[in-house]
Amino acid sequence: MAISSSVSGFLQNIKNGVRPNLYEVDIVFPPALSVSTDEDTLTGILCKSAALPASNLGVIEVPFRGRTVKIAGDRTFDTWTATFFNDGPNASSTGFKVRKAFEKWMDAINQHEKNSASLVVPSSTGYTASILVKQLERSNSAAGNVIATYKLWDCFPTNISQIDLAYDSNDQIEEFTVEFQVQYWTRGEGTSETDVVAGA
Repeated sequence: MAISSSVSGFLQNIKNGVRPNLYEVDIVFPPALSVSTDEDTLTGILCKSAALPASNLGVIEVPFRGRTVKIAGDRTFDTWTATFFNDGPNASSTGFKVRKAFEKWMDAINQHEKNSASLVVPSSTGYTASILVKQLERSNSAAGNVIATYKLWDCFPTNISQIDLAYDSNDQIEEFTVEFQVQYWTRGEGTSETDVVAGA
């Protein structure tokens, strides 16, 4: 099919495009952690950067008469990483709410000193939880319309990065990254969290 190479033809196809800075992240902490609503809300607000999840299909290479025949293998899912601003103190809090919530989560999986765990089952009632990544579009709505929702299933954090401290780090806000293991993800249209749409 012929596609117009003119600027107007390009604009007609790309339309408004999709902006990487229009997104929303919703991390649902395991219920057993008793994370407060305030911490839940802050996690979404202070998420500086995230990513739409990736996945891969493995390849089985079979030698045949001097050639390599490629056969589709098993699907794997990459780790998912997000970066957060470190919240400061106020009249009712000493700050570090977001980081402490993730530290609490990892501590429940394996404690620092005792090498034991308060949450031992990888389930929704144990140490895993869901993460929603919503792609927004520019619109008249202050919240922005959701055009795609990715649901990352049965996730848990395996790394909380260090926060670098230095005398010459002026005019900056501390930030840290959290790396999650992901069992699999599904995608829905708009605010839906249904399975991946065939052919999408």
